[in-house]
Amino acid sequence: MSSRILMIEDNEQNRYLATFLLERNGFQVESAVDGAAGLRAAASNPPDIILLDIQLPKMDGHAVARALRELRELDRTPIIAVTSYAMVGDREKSLAAGCDGYIEKPIDPETFVDTIRDIVEQVRHIRGRT
Repeated sequence: MSSRILMIEDNEQNRYLATFLLERNGFQVESAVDGAAGLRAAASNPPDIILLDIQLPKMDGHAVARALRELRELDRTPIIAVTSYAMVGDREKSLAAGCDGYIEKPIDPETFVDTIRDIVEQVRHIRGRT
């Protein structure tokens, strides 16, 4: 599995924990603190995987996901919503905006990395990129 992740997350504690878990498991992590910065980072150096908070300042994660999907070089990149939005319909909204998977916060440190790997593997299988 490719190992470069762009995490678009405004909360410093969430970034720290996720980065720690991911780097401990061999991933390289780049962070952006808002949607606009995430779009710039993704466009200038396309990652293998994008982790996307939905509740972001300036531009919400749904708008970010839609904008990412408009970039040709990112149209097949797995985007995983990692969000505290856990009400009925929130998962579906994220998927409709262009996300491929959905992880609820608070994340479970025991399963977080494996869940990401599972989602990415499913996406690549569906898209014929195993």
